[in-house]
Parts: sequence; C-alpha cells; structure tokens
Amino acid sequence: MSDATNDPVATGAYVVGRRGVHRRPSGEPPPLPKAPWWPKVVGLLIAVVVVGIALGAYYAIEPPTSTFPWTVDASSTIVSIAKLFNLLSSVPAIIALRIVLAVVLIRYGRLRHLVVAIVAMWLMDALVTSNAINVSLPQPSSWIVAPASGSWNFPASAMASLAITLGAMTMALAPAGRHRRRAAVAAVSLAVVVALAGMLLGTAYPLAALYSVLLGFCVAAVMFGWLAPDEAFPVSYKRGGNAAHLDLEGARSDAVRSAMRDQLGLAVTEVRPFGDEGSGGSTPLLMTLEDGTKVFGKILATSHVSSDRWYRIMRTILYGRLEDETSFSSVRQLIEQEDYALRLLDDDGFRVAHSYGIVELTPNREYLLVEEFFDGADTLGHADVTNDVIAEGMALIRRLWDAGLAHRDIKPANLLVVNGHLQLIDVSGLEVRPSPWRQAVDLANMMLVMALRTDPERVYAAALERFTPEDVAEAFASAQGMAIPTELQRYLKEDPRDLIGAFRQMAPSRPPISIQRWSARRIGLTLAVVGGSLVLVAWSLGVFFTVLD
Repeated sequence: MSDATNDPVATGAYVVGRRGVHRRPSGEPPPLPKAPWWPKVVGLLIAVVVVGIALGAYYAIEPPTSTFPWTVDASSTIVSIAKLFNLLSSVPAIIALRIVLAVVLIRYGRLRHLVVAIVAMWLMDALVTSNAINVSLPQPSSWIVAPASGSWNFPASAMASLAITLGAMTMALAPAGRHRRRAAVAAVSLAVVVALAGMLLGTAYPLAALYSVLLGFCVAAVMFGWLAPDEAFPVSYKRGGNAAHLDLEGARSDAVRSAMRDQLGLAVTEVRPFGDEGSGGSTPLLMTLEDGTKVFGKILATSHVSSDRWYRIMRTILYGRLEDETSFSSVRQLIEQEDYALRLLDDDGFRVAHSYGIVELTPNREYLLVEEFFDGADTLGHADVTNDVIAEGMALIRRLWDAGLAHRDIKPANLLVVNGHLQLIDVSGLEVRPSPWRQAVDLANMMLVMALRTDPERVYAAALERFTPEDVAEAFASAQGMAIPTELQRYLKEDPRDLIGAFRQMAPSRPPISIQRWSARRIGLTLAVVGGSLVLVAWSLGVFFTVLD
C-alpha cells in the first residue's frame, strides 16, 4: 500500500503531487502569528495617561506660575500668524475637519473606520473632561487671546480635540506605509505648530498644549490598531476590487509559502494577487508551484465575518430579511462553507474547481482555501459568449433549481469560459433549499450576464428552452435593487441598452416582487440603530462643546 501523503491529487487538467505534510507541534507559532502591535503602542498610551494623572495631581496641589516667560507685541506679524493657526483649535474648525473625515469615509464605504473614529474622538473628549485627569489652571497675566471658555486647563481641551481629530484622519484616510508615515509627520507637525501658536497667544500653558497633542495621537493609534487593524481593514482608494483585500507582500506571502508546504505538501515559488477586481471581500491570489503548476487561492479573515454580519444587519434594516439565512459565527465556519460547497457541487457533477483543502495561516483569524486554477480562462466580462455558452448558462441555473440550490452571487466575475465551456466559481454563498425568490434572482442575473455580451433576444430564446415564460417573468419581477450584485449593476449602468426593461417586455407581464419586508426584527434593529445614533450624536456633541467651553 502506498503512503497516503505521496498520493497525487488529480484534477481534470493536471496532477498536483503532495510530498508530505508537517504537523505543527503544540506551542509552535502558526505561519502568520497575530501581529504584536499593541505592546509598544498600548504601553506608550498607559505611560502618557499615568504621566497626565501625575501632572494633574501636581498642578492641583501646586498650580503653575501665572506669568509666561515671554512678552510679545500684540500687533506684530508673528502674532497675526499665530492667530491664524490658533483658529484650527476653534469649534468651527474642528467640527469642519470631523465632517470632512465622515464624508470621505462614507463616500468610500469605510464604515468601520468611521465608527472607530467617532468612538476615538468621543473617548478623547470624555477623557480630557474627566475629573481624574482634568485640572483648572490659573489665568496667566500675559495672555493675548483667551480660550473659548475663558479658562485654562490641563490638558488643554481644545488642543486634545484637535489632536485626536488629526490622528483619526491620519489613521483612517492615509494608506499604511510611507503615505501614512508622511501624513503622520504632517499631522503631528501641524498640531505642534498650533500648540506653539497657542503658547504664544496664551490660550494654553506650554506643557498642557504639548501633552494634549501627544495624548490625542496616542489614543488614535491605539483605537485604530485595536479596532481597525491595517491587516484586516486596509485603507485603499483603488477603483474596482475591495478595500478590505489583505496585503500579500512581506510576512503574509512568506506565511502562505510556509503553510502550503507544511499543511498541503505543496512547494510554492510565487504568490501574487489575482482577479481582485471582481472579488467582493475575500483576498484572491494565484500561486505557482515549483513544477510550474498554478493553483488558485482565496484568503478569508475575521474581518470578512464582521463585514458579512454588518452587511446582513444593514440589509435587514433597509429591506428586511430577503430569505432564510444566518450569519457565520467564525471565519473557520465561513471557509468551511465554501470548501463544502465546492465538494457538494463537484459530487453532483457541476463544473467547478477542485478543492485541495483549507490552509491555516492564523488560528481562528485567517485561512486560505486552495483550489484548482484554470489557465487561459476568461470571465464572462471579457470572454466571447457563444450560443453554446448561453445554453450552458441556462442549463446551469436549471440544474441548480432541480438540485434545490442557489448560487446567490451570479455575476461576470464568478463565471468562467474554459475551453469554450461555462465554469462556475466562487460558491461561498451557495444555499441549500433556498427560497423561490432567491432561485428566481439567480435566473435573472444569469440572463443579464449573458445579455451583456450578446443581446436579450438570443438569451430569452435560450432561456425558454429550460424555463417557462412565467419563470422568466418571475425572475425579472424579482430583479431589482440589491438583488443584483454590485459588479453586475456596474456593467448594466455602463451598457447603453436597458437590458432589464427588454427582458420584462418579452416576458409576460407581472408586477414587481417587493423585497421590502417588515418584521419585528427589522423594526427592532431600525429603532436600535436610529435611537443609538441619536443618543451617540447628542452625547458626543455635549461632551465636545463641554471640552471647548
């Protein structure tokens, strides 16, 4: 009997051989250990807070001298310049900066960064007004411009609010790497210049102003490093693809090579991004083995589980529950679902990629699913679509219906043409025993994908070979709003033809099927989100104006 670890894993086009695997002993670190970002940053924050409490206690017992060691002419040019910079620590300026931050984050759909920024700014504003650290200081005799409240404090409340705002903008808007380092230098420099202007004008004591700058940036670094780490929520402005794609350079690339060798016995020589323009959240990659064979992979991390959970909550609020489904509780469960779906469809004779298995990069945080790669294949967004391909698309949906399955994400990027035949990929959303509405949506989306590369009449004729006119009417009565995947919506907007309208004209008349479904869950979530948002805004504004008063 041959050694099982040396048995080749056969695919339809080639054979990938495994040369043995390595079991990770207990205590040995995983291929991609959790990044130890926090010891230095959190340690710095704790030290800064402790120093602040100590200084606050000292000033409460021994207030600082009320005379600044300098005198300036109130009408001099340097004072005029200082007044301009000091405006950045005013209420309107800080509110304007926070609004700009919120608008940009909403524009690019980075709601995670927005929530973290709001929490960080609220925490900072609440911290500097806390009796545990805030101390009133005597009015200096040499001030030129008084604070908005006419009082002096340690920490300098306005400077702390400006610092946390600039820190949040740096972490949420600047991509990691040299761009963020440059943005951080610029933001800290600006905050220090504003602090120096405040010292010159007498709006804040020197130590209080500089301490507030340090505290604000430390809080921003900790909050974003903890709640929106770069490896899970990278900052990106790329068109197409997804900003949540993980970085495949450096440690992660090395971890993929090591994990593939130890867990699947496959020696990888190259790892590079592949097809991320059509990926909605996972990180797709192409790996080359030492014999030249290529295999496809996709990385799923805890961020994808969080995104999926928030997506379902927001969808429930906007539309209600569209079908019977549950959120995934862990990234392990999410990737197991896709591996299971591939094997289920393969067993049923569908054209899908062969699964080589799941690779663990970071336990319970990050996994890699390894699949067969089809070299020379084109997605439906670029391939030549023949009558045979259209027929295979209709047959595919018919087989899914008959098997009691739904793909749930039919779009150009998830359909390949391999040697002239249609191939289904990305089956992570496969649903067993779906609702009739979901099956109808699959049919409509398949017909729209095919029509983008051909014409509606040909597709409609092919559909009638597998479905009744009433089936098609139901499909396009359901095809509205978010029932159509984002990528497919983008292609439809770019096409000058009204494809949905054309299909509805050819099919029997049927009223649109509403996806607005009310339930106790939807009402409760809506009230909780709206009420919570109003309370948070009111609370934040109250704390913010307390800081600056």
